Amino acid sequence: MEANGLPEGIRSSSLYSEDLAPIPISKRTWTKWNLAALWVGMAVCIPTYLLASYMMRAGLSWQAALTIIGLANLVITIPMVLNGHAGVKYGIPFPVQGRAAFGTQGIHIPSMVRAIVACGWFGVNAWIGGLALYSIWNAATGAVGDPGLGVGKFVAFGLFWLVQIHFVWKGTESIRWLENWSAPILILIGVVLIGWGAKNAGGFMNALEQGKQLQQGTVKVLPYADAPGRTLGLSPLLKPDGTPKATHFRLVHPIQREAQASGEWTPIAERMTTVHIGMEEFVQVQFKDAEGHESTKLDVKPTTSTEGTNIFWQYLMWFTAMVGFWATMSISISDITRYAKTQKDQLAGQFIGLPGTMLFYSFVSIFVTSAAVVAFKDVLIAEDAPWDPVSLVSKFKSPGVVIFAQIAMLIATLSTNIAANVIAPANAFSNLFPKKISFRVGGVIAGVIGIVICPWWLMDEISGILIFVSGLLGPVLGILLCDYFVVRKRTLAIKDLFDVNGPHKGVSIPALTALVAGVLVALIGFWVKPLEVLYQLSWFSGFAVAFGVYWGSMRMERR
Repeated sequence: MEANGLPEGIRSSSLYSEDLAPIPISKRTWTKWNLAALWVGMAVCIPTYLLASYMMRAGLSWQAALTIIGLANLVITIPMVLNGHAGVKYGIPFPVQGRAAFGTQGIHIPSMVRAIVACGWFGVNAWIGGLALYSIWNAATGAVGDPGLGVGKFVAFGLFWLVQIHFVWKGTESIRWLENWSAPILILIGVVLIGWGAKNAGGFMNALEQGKQLQQGTVKVLPYADAPGRTLGLSPLLKPDGTPKATHFRLVHPIQREAQASGEWTPIAERMTTVHIGMEEFVQVQFKDAEGHESTKLDVKPTTSTEGTNIFWQYLMWFTAMVGFWATMSISISDITRYAKTQKDQLAGQFIGLPGTMLFYSFVSIFVTSAAVVAFKDVLIAEDAPWDPVSLVSKFKSPGVVIFAQIAMLIATLSTNIAANVIAPANAFSNLFPKKISFRVGGVIAGVIGIVICPWWLMDEISGILIFVSGLLGPVLGILLCDYFVVRKRTLAIKDLFDVNGPHKGVSIPALTALVAGVLVALIGFWVKPLEVLYQLSWFSGFAVAFGVYWGSMRMERR
């Protein structure tokens, strides 16, 4: 052994670098509160804010949405803690830990997929942060924002990108400082938002009561209408006294849209107004109130009612989606837990930080959006409710409020992006060429890729692709947990992990086989309709199959 506790001769290996080397316990500075703060910083982001809204818009109650979010994040924290065990015990990052299962070369497959996903999210979040910075500048100076891709937006994006690279260049201690500093601020912002909602909705319980209105769509095709054709049920939002906020509605037919004309306004007298549209397939409905506020135009398409959908299956689908939300972090969590002092620190820190924050900010989202039904007169229909923070901020006219809100968004985006989308790709790129690419350089590479993908043009498309790929990473976690806990009984030989010609050299065929099997099972339902359940539950199906195949393959190999 060398003086610093490393195995003899490990430094000369081409797989070794100071950034990938095991961190001695004496140099680990992260406590359970640091890890909890890290999770607060990562979990408070726009996607978290939107989670509950997606479920409520699909018809779930806010209680059901919160229950699913809470349970799903408790479930994903378990494999998160299990996979973080090796990071704490040996002080090694994910690319080094994964060499045991995938091989010294094979680990590049899952680590680079993880890295590319993170780089994509880095670019998307960097653009969102730049837009927040741009909004702050406009609010402070009174300038009129450019609705297109103006120079100002790119300047703001560049500045925000540089701020993030500053923390990357300073290293993990600066990241720890950022998360410790931002966590209490983000929690305080959540409390302020709840206070605003309670004040403007006439009380805490009244705000929650309004949330029931957001569970149903405004326009519904009535299935049992007597007249031939289709009859619509129109249900705009209600005031606290039970009367509709909208006073009139009108139908816009395709011929009228082509002529840029609209139908006549019809008064609304009841909570639900029925209107017969005959055999017309594509119609739009719009609402307005007595003060002239007009809603967006809602498309009425030739669809049938979704009533009767199995509620248990609907809950299970959302549960799977929520578990997959942190799929990428679960495979690379040892990148972070290697800085923890003890297993108790990483256990407590993750369970305190992840489920609690996700639950709290999802509740903030539900509460504030529900309160907006009362607080904003121009919100006439559920579809126009400010479900996301950007829409919420746009409702305020005060420059001070806008600046405060955008600063909050900046802090949330910065803390999420640095922790979730920089550390993993930095280590993955460093693992490609350990002697040439440091953690710093790897982080900069991640940042450059975030620019190259041009998030300002392809943000929606990129997000969809990244979510799709993230759902296929369950097999990687299955292989890692099976290898560490079942095959190797939580015992790794550090010297072998850095030995080019050792027992982990090259590519592990059992791991590669299990990975392919897990991904194929998760994907097959995408093409084969009867097996669609495997795709819909891709994280679980991929995880289980990869775990089983790897375990069986390793048993056969060791006989």
